[in-house]
Amino acid sequence: MEKLDLGQFIEKAIEGITNNAGPVLDGIALVIEGIVDGLQSALISTPSGVVMILMAIIAYIVQGGGVKPSLTKKGFKKAFGLSIFTVVGLFLLFWMDYWEETMETLALVLASAFIALVIGIPLGIWAARNSKADQVIRPVLDFMQTMPAFVYLIPAILFFSVGNVPGVVATVVFSLPPAVRLTSLGIRGVPAEVVEAAQSFGSTKRQLLFKVQIPLAMPTILAGVNQVIMLALSMVVIASMVGAAGLGERVYSGILQAKVGLGFEAGLGIVILAIILDRVTQALGGLGKK
Repeated sequence: MEKLDLGQFIEKAIEGITNNAGPVLDGIALVIEGIVDGLQSALISTPSGVVMILMAIIAYIVQGGGVKPSLTKKGFKKAFGLSIFTVVGLFLLFWMDYWEETMETLALVLASAFIALVIGIPLGIWAARNSKADQVIRPVLDFMQTMPAFVYLIPAILFFSVGNVPGVVATVVFSLPPAVRLTSLGIRGVPAEVVEAAQSFGSTKRQLLFKVQIPLAMPTILAGVNQVIMLALSMVVIASMVGAAGLGERVYSGILQAKVGLGFEAGLGIVILAIILDRVTQALGGLGKK
C-alpha cells in the first residue's frame, strides 16, 4: 500500500490556493495592511503624553465602572491605581526609547483582536443557535487550539509573504477560538426561563438575540475579548519571525544576537503592555455585568 504523503498534499493545496485565489489574497492583505498602518500611524503620530493620558483615562473609567461612577473608597483606589500604573508603565517604555515599538505592538494586537472578534463573535452566536454548526465548528476550534503556534506562520508566509500582514493573519487564527467558544457558552448559558418568557411576549429571533441573549451573555463574551487580546499579545514575539514590527522584533533580535539586555528590555515592555490590556479588559467584563 502506497504511503500517504500528507505534507505533499498540503503543499499542493496551498500552491493551488495561491495560484487561483491571488486577487482575493491581495484584497485581504490590503485590508489588513490598511488597518494596521492606520492604527500605527495614529498611535505613533500622536504625542506620547497625549496617548499616556488617554490610556490612563480609559483605564480609570473602565475600572471605575463607567463615565459617571459612584465609587467606594476601595473602588476609587483600584481605578486610580490602574491609571497611575498605566502612566508609569508607558513612561518607562518611553524613557527606555521603546515608545515607537510599543505603539507598533499595540496596533498589531488591536488589529488582530478586532479581526478575530469580528469573525469569532458571529461564529459563536451561530454555534450557540445551531447544533449542527456547533458540531462542525467545535472540532475545528480544537484543532486550532492544539496546533503549535509556529505552524501558523508557514501558510501565512506562503500566502502573504513577510511583514505585518502574515503576522496578523497567524495571530488572528491563533487567538480566534476563545472568541467563538465563550460567545457560544454565554449565549447557551442564558436561562431557559428567560428565553421562554421573551418568546411568550412575542419576541422575534432577532429581538431575542439582541435584546435578551447578548446582553445577558455580555460578561462571558467580554471574558472572551480579554482572552483574545492576551493570546494576540502572546503571539507578538512569534509573529516577529515573519517580519512583524514592534517589541517582538526587538526580542527576536536579542535572541539572534545573544543580547540578554535587549531581549529583557523588550520583554519587559511586552509584560507592561500585557498587564495594562489585561486589567482594562477584565474591568470591561465587570461593566458587562451591570
